[in-house]
Amino acid sequence: MRDAVTSLIKTYDITGRYFDRDAIDTLKDYFASGMDRVTVATVLNANAASLVKSASLALFEEVPELLRPGGNAYTTRRYAACLRDMDYYLRYASYAIVAGDADVLNERVLYGLRETYNSLGVPIAPTVRGIQIMKEMARGMAAEAGVTNNAVVDAPFDHMTRELSEVDI
Repeated sequence: MRDAVTSLIKTYDITGRYFDRDAIDTLKDYFASGMDRVTVATVLNANAASLVKSASLALFEEVPELLRPGGNAYTTRRYAACLRDMDYYLRYASYAIVAGDADVLNERVLYGLRETYNSLGVPIAPTVRGIQIMKEMARGMAAEAGVTNNAVVDAPFDHMTRELSEVDI
């Protein structure tokens, strides 16, 4: 898993360039946000089960047809799979927060996920909404922990929702 520093170094190394002002500013931002990133990851880890449960309840309240016969969370097995997936998204979001880089999301979560969900008949829109709900709750938890830099929390969740969302061409 790469972090923001190794990704930056790799980019400059491939092009054979020395760090410029943008690279130095990126490194400064990365190190300045380090404590916030670790704090947010700690809070998410400590509250993962309750966050996933609360987010799923909010999602099912917004989209109750998921729990009705024929819905993708109708059976116990499907309901459990939905919670499992939400937990995966949260766990990998916390990895990306610590790393300060979304590459782990691409490598471990997003590559091929939309196609897999489509082939299994899993609706993507509720998945995206569930991730958005978790982001909102994570922001609240981060604020309670004293982290005011919302970008630290938003970045991985926004990346996942952007990549999973349908795009009109």
